[in-house]
Amino acid sequence: MQYFWLIPVISFIAFIITSLVGNKILKQAWIFPVVAIILGLGIYCFGLTEYLQSRFDLEHCVRSSVTGMVGCNYSVGWFSAGVTGKETVDSFLGFTVDPLSLSVAGLAIFVALMVQIYSIGYMKDDPRFGWYYSVQALFISSMILLALSDNFLLLYVAWELVGLCSYLLIGFWYEKPDAKEAAKKAFTVTRLGDVGLLIGVLLIWIEVGSFNMSDLFSYVASGQMESWVIFSISGLLFLGAMGKSAQFPFHVWLPDAMEGPTPVSALIHAATMVAAGVYLVARTYPLFVESEAMMLIVSIIGLITAIGAALICCVSIDLKRALAYSTISHLGLMMLSLGAFGYTAAILHLLAHGFSKALLFLGSGNIMHSIDDLDINRMGGLKSVLPGTTILFCIGALSLAGIPLLSGFWSKDEVIVSIVHNRNILFAISSMILVFLSGFYMIRLIIIPFFGTQNRDYSNAHKLPMVMLIPMGVLAVFVVLFGWVALYMPGLPSSFGTFLFYSHPKNFHLEPDIASITLVVTLLSFGAGYLFYVKRISIFQTFKTRMKFLITIIENKYYFDELYQILVDKIVLPIASLVALFDRVLVNDIGINGPGHITRSIGSLIRYHVTGRIYVYLGLMTSGMIILGILWLWIVRL
Repeated sequence: MQYFWLIPVISFIAFIITSLVGNKILKQAWIFPVVAIILGLGIYCFGLTEYLQSRFDLEHCVRSSVTGMVGCNYSVGWFSAGVTGKETVDSFLGFTVDPLSLSVAGLAIFVALMVQIYSIGYMKDDPRFGWYYSVQALFISSMILLALSDNFLLLYVAWELVGLCSYLLIGFWYEKPDAKEAAKKAFTVTRLGDVGLLIGVLLIWIEVGSFNMSDLFSYVASGQMESWVIFSISGLLFLGAMGKSAQFPFHVWLPDAMEGPTPVSALIHAATMVAAGVYLVARTYPLFVESEAMMLIVSIIGLITAIGAALICCVSIDLKRALAYSTISHLGLMMLSLGAFGYTAAILHLLAHGFSKALLFLGSGNIMHSIDDLDINRMGGLKSVLPGTTILFCIGALSLAGIPLLSGFWSKDEVIVSIVHNRNILFAISSMILVFLSGFYMIRLIIIPFFGTQNRDYSNAHKLPMVMLIPMGVLAVFVVLFGWVALYMPGLPSSFGTFLFYSHPKNFHLEPDIASITLVVTLLSFGAGYLFYVKRISIFQTFKTRMKFLITIIENKYYFDELYQILVDKIVLPIASLVALFDRVLVNDIGINGPGHITRSIGSLIRYHVTGRIYVYLGLMTSGMIILGILWLWIVRL
């Protein structure tokens, strides 16, 4: 496990090499990043096996008295900082190997490998093929570094690198105005949350005197940190998580991120950037649970995000944007679960959703590659054109809808259980509404493009290479089988619940009453989708007509983009203009340039009186001394 640090380093080296030679070996530029991630996967599997077999015996591994997790820490001295004469703060460059970091890093590595293999076929004709793989390698390196970091300073560096890479990949086709604007929007919106994270990290240093996460958790557990400080720091950290995981009201950047290449969407929405926010809350969970008010806020924000995004997904006609809103909704569900003390359920759903959503985005990439269109109303009948993609897409969609035996069923059921047990009836009812909406929009995305009436000629559809189907097949296997790790199996040492636990071991188990209700609600949503989009019965059409006003609001994404544009135009830009005026007039013209102008002006006036005669200079010096003497006497008398 001490070699885990090689995983991000190898990908970073691949980034450097591909950046230098990618344009010279354009068609083979994928080799270095793919080989790097395969090596990283090998190191990961070896380290995971070592951890599972001997985590209680390894020299660097200890069970945390705060989290109950067995973590293995490896670090070296980084730097010392402090004021002379006062205590210095030592910061270490290190990583931690525990169930949470292993889970998130494993998801990132595996999905990244599938996306990189898929991209060989999808991006092969792009003139910037080499640059695409370069940035992807840096993206993966940054996310793995983020997952393995054992201190907030290193985490923040990786956090910002992830944001930079998302900016570069979303705006990859920067010659397209929409892609350029989407990249700037994503970068700007996430920066707002990142400011909160930065302030939170600095407050941790001020309060605890260390950037190390274990020091923070021990300090909190000792009872030395006041409740308002806990609330403030956790709230600032949550701002950063809201930005990265596109939580209300920072959700507006994620749908526009669809302007990037589709494989990038699979990577961002499944395993990297959006997972970072949920991971941050999970990583700092010992801090959050000490503030009941903060936990309630996390639940409320998650609930608002989940339902609001699900409603938009129900009316979206762009396939990739619909999947983007589905991602936002499920991220909200994870936050809701974390706020409802469903730690293990949230992480399990993060992983199950990652596999399923990567599969769905790669499926949408197949559609885009084949027919060059993403408007579901212009599709229909794709099952006969893309039979393999249809089956694989349906597996991913049904998993997220919560169909039994697929991974999404197990994880979503555990999330609902945590909400029902730990929150009030309003949250429980809202979670059932969310189950209905997620089932409805998923069956909608299955029926209309694949099984609906064919609306166009597919005779010119491009054939899909196997390199684009094999990664989807592998992901589909994980979607089908992964959920079973949640259950305790006789003969196996543990389930996911005992591998990833908070405070005490926990085996997942089905609660028949809740599972039955969620299954019935899901089937009702499927029935509603069938009647609405297949049978098109009149009562649904009447409902659609009468609710036109509400549907229009939802179709326009609650007018958040327009609202933010007004805020920018009417408030932000005028304030920015005033600040710029202050900087230009007071700081530059008066404060910096002013003394220079005055000096030059005085010099211009007196240079004509410079005669070169010594007696004139002596006279001026004598006069100056007399004047200074008179001023001194006057001051003394005062």
